[in-house]
Amino acid sequence: MGIEEQLTTVLAKAVIEADKAESVKELETIRVSYLGKKGEITSVLKGVKDVAPEQRPVIGKKANEVRDELTTLLSHKKERLEKEALERQLEKETIDVTLPGKQVSKGQTHVLTQIMEEIEDLFLGMGYQIIEGNEVESDHYNFERVNLPQNHPARDMQDTFYITPDVLLRTHTSPIQARTLESHDFSKGPLKMISPGKVYRRDTDDATHSHQFHQIEGMVIAENITMADLKGTLELLAKKMFGEDREIRLRPSYFPFTEPSVEVDVSCFKCGGTGCNVCKGTGWIEILGAGMTHPNVLEMSGVDSTKYSGFAFGLGPDRIAMLKYGVDDIRNFYLNDQRFLKQFKRKG
Repeated sequence: MGIEEQLTTVLAKAVIEADKAESVKELETIRVSYLGKKGEITSVLKGVKDVAPEQRPVIGKKANEVRDELTTLLSHKKERLEKEALERQLEKETIDVTLPGKQVSKGQTHVLTQIMEEIEDLFLGMGYQIIEGNEVESDHYNFERVNLPQNHPARDMQDTFYITPDVLLRTHTSPIQARTLESHDFSKGPLKMISPGKVYRRDTDDATHSHQFHQIEGMVIAENITMADLKGTLELLAKKMFGEDREIRLRPSYFPFTEPSVEVDVSCFKCGGTGCNVCKGTGWIEILGAGMTHPNVLEMSGVDSTKYSGFAFGLGPDRIAMLKYGVDDIRNFYLNDQRFLKQFKRKG
C-alpha cells in the first residue's frame, strides 16, 4: 500500500474515532494520537525517504490535506462537545426565578442625626439659618470672643485638645456665632441662626460623658429681643422633642457669654411631673442652658449693645436622645452596634 493510500486510511480511521468521542478530553487524546509529533500521520511520513524524489511533493501535499481536514473535523467536534457540556451544566444548575428573593435590608440615618435633623427642621420653619463651621478653631474665637478671656476660671470646665497653644478642637459651636455676628449686616434684618456640629472636651468617658459629642447652639440678635422671646422659643422646642403637653421652667444660672443666664428644665415626659426615676423625683429634667446674649459678646463683634439685644441657647442632641429614648449610656451611640441602632427607626 502506497503512502497516499495509508494517509487516506489514517484519515478514515480518525474520522470514525472522532465521531465516537463523547468528551473534550477523549477528543484531545485522538488529536494527539494522529496529529502529534509521534502520531500516526508522522509515522506514515517516515516512509517518504524510500519513494522517488519526484513523488515526494505529491505525498507532502496529500499529508497537508489530511492534516487540515482532520484538524477542521476535530475543531468542529470540540465546539459541539463543549456546547453540549454547557447545556447539560445549565440544565443542572437551573435557577427557579419564581422563588422569592432575599430581602435587602435598608439602612437608616443614625439616631443622633435624626434628632439633629428634627431640630433643624423646626428652626428652619421659624426662619433660622443653619450655619456650620470648622471643628479646629483658634483660642481667640473659641474662648475670648465669647467672653472667656485668658485665665478665666470657666475655661476649666471646657478643657479641650490643643494642637498648638493658640489652635484647638472647639469646645462648643459658639465660635460660629462670633464669626457670624461680626459679618452680619443688620441693615438687612435680624440674625437668627443655629449652629450644629461635633465638639470636643477632655471629659472622662463614662455613661453620661464623652470626649466627643454633638451640640446645637442658637442665637437671635435684633432690636427689642427679650427673655419672653427666649422662653417662647424654648417652649416650642420642648414640645417638639418631648410632646405637646410639656412645660418648661427657667432657673437662674451662670454662663460667661449670657447675662442673665438660665438653666432650662422640661416637665418629665415619663411621669408627667409627679416624680419618677427619670426625673429623680422632682418632676423636671434639665435639658439645656440659655440666656440673653452678653453685651460684651455683641460689642466685641462690632454690634451696638445699646441698640441690639438677643438670646442664645445651647443643647446637646446626645442628651436629648438619651432622655427621649431612655438610653442610659451615651457610649452606645458611638459603638456602631446594629442591634442597638436598629431600634430607632425614622418615622414616615
